[in-house]
Amino acid sequence: MGLVYQRMTLASNDDSPLPSLSRRLSGKDVTMDLTMCGLLVERAEELAQLYADQGNWNDVKETWFNERLSNRSTRDSSQKIYRVLTSRFKNAPTALPNPSTLPTILSDCNTKRDKSQILYLYLIADDPLVRYTVHEYAARVDLGTPDALDFSNETLVEILSQLEYSDGSSFNYADSTTERWCEGFRSVMREIGVLDGQQAVVGESPSIGRIPLLVAMAYSYDAEDDDWLTAPRGLLYLFQPESRWEELFDRAANTDAWEYLELHGDLNLRPTEEPYSWVGNGGEV
Repeated sequence: MGLVYQRMTLASNDDSPLPSLSRRLSGKDVTMDLTMCGLLVERAEELAQLYADQGNWNDVKETWFNERLSNRSTRDSSQKIYRVLTSRFKNAPTALPNPSTLPTILSDCNTKRDKSQILYLYLIADDPLVRYTVHEYAARVDLGTPDALDFSNETLVEILSQLEYSDGSSFNYADSTTERWCEGFRSVMREIGVLDGQQAVVGESPSIGRIPLLVAMAYSYDAEDDDWLTAPRGLLYLFQPESRWEELFDRAANTDAWEYLELHGDLNLRPTEEPYSWVGNGGEV
């Protein structure tokens, strides 16, 4: 008897557990926001704390800008940062933690990398171009492509150039803008532990701490579909190869937040309560 997660058959033009998003995105939804706003962990934490304290984004905005009135240049950059970071929180899917709970979750993290891995999931959910690119790299990991996590400009530009929008048009930005976007993407990869050091462009699948693992598992979970175990998107977005999944599932089951249940002779992994019932106790209930 064992945990069953045979590769599912996807209704897509490839066999990757995350289908390509080429021809599925609207060009009007694609932006270069990553060029001006990466994960910005400390500022994201500040905004989440303001939201947890005040309960609505109008009050958060007022407080955020009142604290920055004295400096025009700071205020201008803060407007861009506020717009992009709050978009990630406002548009977060229900499968991710409500932003009001983020301060508690982030305070339970042991490292800045742990926090970055959680905020990275909000970035992917909100930014179609980042999501497209992550899907392409996840497919490279799944296929065992040599240097699958090669984030050089050459490889990134090749991947971006293959993006076609739903209306048949193609990705088309100035070279200088695209290069700045590539650097922003590499910066995110450094923060989540994929790239090691400022000069590295080829990375490895990162280790995952307990709190980002619990978030990634909850983000992957689908109560209505047992096949979620065949394509756990939170783990795929963190570039975890299938060979690691069972170890990560076991780690989750060794917390009080998840458990194995025997159903029809197979072991299935389920939250012990709701996917985020562990918030506030770090998985120990």
